[in-house]
Amino acid sequence: RVRTAARQWRRLLPASGCHGPAASSYSASAEPARVRALVYGHHGDPAKVVELKNLELAAVGGSDVHVKMLAAPINPSDINMIQGNYGLLPELPAVGGNEGVAQVVAVGSNVTGLKPGDWVIPANAGLGTWRTEAVFSEEALIQVPSDIPLQSAATLGVNPCTAYRMLMDFEQLQPGDSVIQNASNSGVGQAVIQIAAALGLRTINVVRDRPDIQKLSDRLKSLGAEHVITEEELRRPEMKNFFKDMPQPRLALNCVGGKSSTELLRQLARGGTMVTYGGMAKQPVIASVSLLIFKDLKLRGFWLSQWKKDHSPDQFKELILTLCDLIRRDQLTAPACSQVPLQDYQSALEASMKPFMSSKQILTM
Repeated sequence: RVRTAARQWRRLLPASGCHGPAASSYSASAEPARVRALVYGHHGDPAKVVELKNLELAAVGGSDVHVKMLAAPINPSDINMIQGNYGLLPELPAVGGNEGVAQVVAVGSNVTGLKPGDWVIPANAGLGTWRTEAVFSEEALIQVPSDIPLQSAATLGVNPCTAYRMLMDFEQLQPGDSVIQNASNSGVGQAVIQIAAALGLRTINVVRDRPDIQKLSDRLKSLGAEHVITEEELRRPEMKNFFKDMPQPRLALNCVGGKSSTELLRQLARGGTMVTYGGMAKQPVIASVSLLIFKDLKLRGFWLSQWKKDHSPDQFKELILTLCDLIRRDQLTAPACSQVPLQDYQSALEASMKPFMSSKQILTM
């Protein structure tokens, strides 16, 4: 464990001025490889605390894999982690990024499941994907097919997995049943729309009103959304008539909290479940006593990191392959993306924190 920690620390050493015991693991004659990485040494505003630094690449041990990162997105959880208000925080200094796709360059002598040229994604959060190259242990990586689009592979490990598990694990839904969700244009929201459509489920998708609402509505419907409504429309009394044409949803997916989540609860069928997986409004979920008593609604939470702890690595691999099958059948595409070179990370971080941002920022190496 100590050796692993030391190796992880060496990956974060600045390329210049490296002295002391950590430097002694490199031979004097061999110049260590240089990698560029987005590093933060303390928590705070990502635009201020994240810096592009040159690091030294650790030597490849027997169970290690040398990878070249290809693309890595900026997710809300990445921002929360840098700010210091996430459920899992790596030791500092840390490389940002929890998701992405890399290509294997070389493997250690004990590695049996990977070979040069393979595509891999992180098995768990906290790996630090915002860098050009890295050396990771084999168990920290999961192979993915290289015949799927790059953007799909880069955004595969978090949002689509969350969407799929929430649709499958809380209510026994059948084709024709309906699901209601807020933040429907988020990465998870777009995945929910597509996976639900592939399963024969009908979706009611709530979004915040905005100047280009018709354009957003058309885009979500092109993904398979049956209905796209604004938060304001959801609060209108006419919503009672809405469910004359479709069944009341038994499952609600909440990424916002506050008034938005209260409105989702009001639309649920008796005995239904609302699953909270985010809190964009930074406000609590408020459920009226009457809804809990007379409709027997259930309030649950979902966190993919906890799901992984409760399930085996093989079960996670099975989930990834299921999603890859949907991608190959054109039933699941990457969210709307903007590819940004690593050196332009400042603009990418700022864009990812703007309201109404419908395009996910993806760092390319």
